[in-house]
Amino acid sequence: MKAFAALYRALDATTSSLAKQAALQQYLQAAPPADAAWAIYFLAGGKPRQLVPSRLLREIARDAAGLPEWLFDESYDAVGDLAETIALLLPPPTEAHDLQLAQWMEQHLLPLRKTPPEALPGVLRAQWAQLDPADRLVYFKLITGSFRVGVSRLQATQALAAVSGVDAKQIAQRLIGYTHIGGQPTAADYARLIAPVSDDEQTRRTSGHPYPFFLAHPLNLPVERFDEAVGPPGDWQIEWKWDGIRAQLVRRAGQAWVWSRGEELVTDRFPELQTLGMALPDGTVVDGEIVVWRDGRAQPFAELQRRIGRKTLGAKLLRELPVVLLAYDLLEQDGEDLRTHPQHERRARLDALLAALDHPTLVASPLLHGDSWQALAVQREQARSLGVEGMMLKARAAQYGVGRTKDVGTWWKWKIDPLSIDAVLIYAQRGHGRRASLYSDYTFAVWDGPPGAENRALVPFAKAYSGLTDAEMGRVDAVIRKTTVESFGPVRSVKPTLVFELGFEGIARSGRHKSGIAVRFPRMLRWREDKPVEEADTLDTLAALLPHSDP
Repeated sequence: MKAFAALYRALDATTSSLAKQAALQQYLQAAPPADAAWAIYFLAGGKPRQLVPSRLLREIARDAAGLPEWLFDESYDAVGDLAETIALLLPPPTEAHDLQLAQWMEQHLLPLRKTPPEALPGVLRAQWAQLDPADRLVYFKLITGSFRVGVSRLQATQALAAVSGVDAKQIAQRLIGYTHIGGQPTAADYARLIAPVSDDEQTRRTSGHPYPFFLAHPLNLPVERFDEAVGPPGDWQIEWKWDGIRAQLVRRAGQAWVWSRGEELVTDRFPELQTLGMALPDGTVVDGEIVVWRDGRAQPFAELQRRIGRKTLGAKLLRELPVVLLAYDLLEQDGEDLRTHPQHERRARLDALLAALDHPTLVASPLLHGDSWQALAVQREQARSLGVEGMMLKARAAQYGVGRTKDVGTWWKWKIDPLSIDAVLIYAQRGHGRRASLYSDYTFAVWDGPPGAENRALVPFAKAYSGLTDAEMGRVDAVIRKTTVESFGPVRSVKPTLVFELGFEGIARSGRHKSGIAVRFPRMLRWREDKPVEEADTLDTLAALLPHSDP
């Protein structure tokens, strides 16, 4: 545990990718395999289910620290992170330990889930007595399921490749499924991650695992600079950027699987895609986007969410919300890994496969063409009306990489500008981590009637916490403290004085919100210090942004 806690501190203390990589490799070279197995599990994004209910953990920690409830709550509000708060408040340790990470996980932490509530105080206090404050922070982050540190899955993959001598792409393939929420990695699992590549592994294509997904980089340049930055349009395969669920459809060994980009097996959520998969030739992997498809076009993401949120999928829902896979890449054919083939060749093979199959649930993502980037920019203006997010640019010669990389070619996402509305800040809550002392999480509202309307009121519709500079957030925090009307625990109601332009990617009707409208990925674009509260936008203005197909 001490070595893993030291790794956590080293990773948390730097923003340098080289320093993080050095710390990861140093740890993996020295750690016992069982510890390395758990470390990679956490660093690559895995986390066990919450081991102790937060409310019970707070009560036991508060009692152990000898603090009244109000003082513990004030401390939590000031720190902003439960794990860090408890680690700081507990009395010093009275014992020492020499247990490794795997021993702590398997002998002490995981058994907490099955420990009766009445026995937990004694068990937890005995564990806390052995841990110094540096170890306790990691310990509590693991217990609360909130372990995060500034390392990407790609960086963990690169570190494993460096210490094992195995190609990073092969490591990424082996990591598929490794970080499942219920996973309990072992020394044998770690040994398989770093083992030399065997001939059998090179040729075997019998598992249902997908390939690591290739991700795009944002392209935020004026169109006048595209020729200079990316070259002529003819060098690129250009498609719409769909607003759905990225997925791979895998057909191997007489079975079919559907995997989301988050490495979640979603076959049972999309039975029509499993049926499609069984129609594909064995040894086929297709990359694409799951969307609700009606009247020959993709429907808003909110329609897809209706399916995602259902525990059971009845025949009526499947009829009302039919999905297709909009295919845009072919990663495997006849058991052959095609990822090192150029993009244009993979697309040609995909088109031939779709033409031969002619299946209504497998639709080709259309290719877009233009003589110039200016001409393509004109086409891109149709994106909103088509329900897409912009365009994807894929280098025709690009191989299919792992993650967000440029080492074998590049994908760019050329997104349209977000929808926006001018809204009023009405509630604020303290942030977390370095923003724990600032009111940085805001609730915004619009008017329910036009200017001059009698008894018009502000109706909340969105929450946002990103988009401001540190300096702006400090100024907003000062205004919130001066204009607080009422406090509800950590939330403050404030006098409406601040207007912000909010941007968001999508908008849909919602029966769960007071406004009747829900927006996707809201964030603050700018502080409208030039605009009085009375001139903020209205519900009618917000509703006018709904897709034209919305009733």
